[in-house]
Amino acid sequence: MQITQYPSTAAEKLLARIVHRGLAFKQKDLAAVNRIITTVAKQGDAALVDYTRQFDAPGFKSSDLVVAETEFKAAAKAVSPAFKRALKRAQRQIESFHQQQLPKSWVDTQRPGALLGQLVHPVDTAGVYVPGGQGGSTPLVSSVLMGALPAKIAGVKAVVMVTPPTREGTINPHLLFAARSCGVDSVYKLGSAWAIAALAHGTETVPRADVIVGPGNIWVTLAKKLVAGMVGIDMIAGPSEILIIADDTADPAYLAADLLSQAEHDVLASAVLVTPSQDLAQAVAAELEVQLARLPRREIAAKALRDYSALLVVPDLDTAIQVANAIAPEHLELVVADAFAHIGRLRHAGAIFVGPFTPEPVGDYVAGPNHVLPTAGTARFSSALSVSHFLKRTSLLHYAEARFRREAKDIVTLAEIEGLEAHANAVRLRMKKRR
Repeated sequence: MQITQYPSTAAEKLLARIVHRGLAFKQKDLAAVNRIITTVAKQGDAALVDYTRQFDAPGFKSSDLVVAETEFKAAAKAVSPAFKRALKRAQRQIESFHQQQLPKSWVDTQRPGALLGQLVHPVDTAGVYVPGGQGGSTPLVSSVLMGALPAKIAGVKAVVMVTPPTREGTINPHLLFAARSCGVDSVYKLGSAWAIAALAHGTETVPRADVIVGPGNIWVTLAKKLVAGMVGIDMIAGPSEILIIADDTADPAYLAADLLSQAEHDVLASAVLVTPSQDLAQAVAAELEVQLARLPRREIAAKALRDYSALLVVPDLDTAIQVANAIAPEHLELVVADAFAHIGRLRHAGAIFVGPFTPEPVGDYVAGPNHVLPTAGTARFSSALSVSHFLKRTSLLHYAEARFRREAKDIVTLAEIEGLEAHANAVRLRMKKRR
């Protein structure tokens, strides 16, 4: 990777290419996904079986849609004790973090004669999408944890999971064990846009979900985009990204490894280092070459580094923070001296990882905060997946007669200004008549 000085015209062009990648899509893809959603809405299970036969498991049948209890039992025997221990730690710490997010219903009676408040209720059904992971060979267990646990903590009655089957029509046992451990009520062998369509519309077998969460490829993302509003979704997510602010106290080997941890995800992934140290940037560039050569996914990572990544040298730490806030990255690592003194100035990021021993993968798996994060600059206005995504808030209002009469004239005035005579009349009738 080349080192780029910031500010400069070259740096601005590079950052613009990074920021504006990822959420773009082709109209033909959008049209194709829309056809899938329409077909599933009309044909139900028959469409799901047809799409799954075409793209995932040729021998798939309607009776295969739901994961059977025997499959869960077999999964529990198939996974290792080490996996069970790791999963237990991750689950315990993710639950602990998300428990802190639970809001409470409240009422306010400060104004005499008026009772106002907010009632907080969970949705009835949540759908969690879990990607297949290279045909089931790399099960994305963390996606099960991050999607299902906040829903269960929110109190959702039915948490269902969809994930694409392997060519043989099976689901990786690690995913099934994780789903059962997290309290998922049922798992369906479905992937891509037709899985999202099934959750949005419901079929003979798959229940309609009120909220759909979880990462996926462009087909999943477009399907969520199209059904948003019909159901709730977590976010429209783009490719993975990381931005690291570091000074010369940082270890270049650590930084290179952290940049590659995101670059290996996708050819559209972005990995950016921003540092006031030219020497550090050069050392990281050298480390990237060494570590990249050892990566199994080096071709993917190399393209991501070449196309959408950067090593920026800035005049000072203040400029580095300005760059980070402008990009609003999904993951932001802060590896500088006295790091906690600067956290308050980092306003736009999905998650902030502080210090040399808090690499991004800590957050992916065991730390506790959710790893489903806003990307492509959307951290400027959106947040990580949380318990609140599975909750809805209902306003509560009660006026005693005396309170109503005290405020009635103002209500009428405002209604008349807006030209809503029936609104005003609903109040005037009560003003004239006393019980």
